[in-house]
Amino acid sequence: MSKLIYQKPPLQNIQQLYTSFNSPICEIDCGKKCRGSNPNDLPFCCDITQAIPALFNQEWDHLEKISDLWFPLNNPNGADHLDIPDGMVLRQCLGHTKCQRENRSLSCRQFPFFPYVSSNYEFLGLAFEWDFKDKCWLIDHADLVTVTYRQEFIECYDQMFIHYQDVFDNYQYHSELCREHYQQRGENFLVLHRNGKNYLIDPATEKKQRQP
Repeated sequence: MSKLIYQKPPLQNIQQLYTSFNSPICEIDCGKKCRGSNPNDLPFCCDITQAIPALFNQEWDHLEKISDLWFPLNNPNGADHLDIPDGMVLRQCLGHTKCQRENRSLSCRQFPFFPYVSSNYEFLGLAFEWDFKDKCWLIDHADLVTVTYRQEFIECYDQMFIHYQDVFDNYQYHSELCREHYQQRGENFLVLHRNGKNYLIDPATEKKQRQP
């Protein structure tokens, strides 16, 4: 696939994105599986000391108007080491016990995944955030990710990438970092492919090995 042509229209309706990407990631509450291994006794995805949500500016504008769930970081200096893309802001929420699922950010909905883009600019599917490999319980139970969630994730980012070259470029770069990370360790990494199958990817050659 050739690289997308840059275009920058207004971000499509945020609420429409939320409505179309709203299915649970699996049929169990996976947060209950990981919280026992977190010293803070919280799901890693909902622990602000482990994962700080990054919201698109348009998301923040939208959520600030319709919900009291989100607010600026209590300790923004603690996030100085984070390099976030232009057009995004770091925010925190009221916590998992007060979650408003309909008002979760895209970063919440996609966690622990990111859209994986190959070196020839193909959006292949879902890859795990490698920093959470030893924390997120779901990473070792990828078979539990539902077909519906995978489809909604892919459709959401298909739409984003059509309209937003910078978002595509950010994830293309993030995917490069993913390959570098695993190549340094001599390990393959898993991608939940858009074709419905799962593959281990060789980070050096990008050859795919189908998984059961």
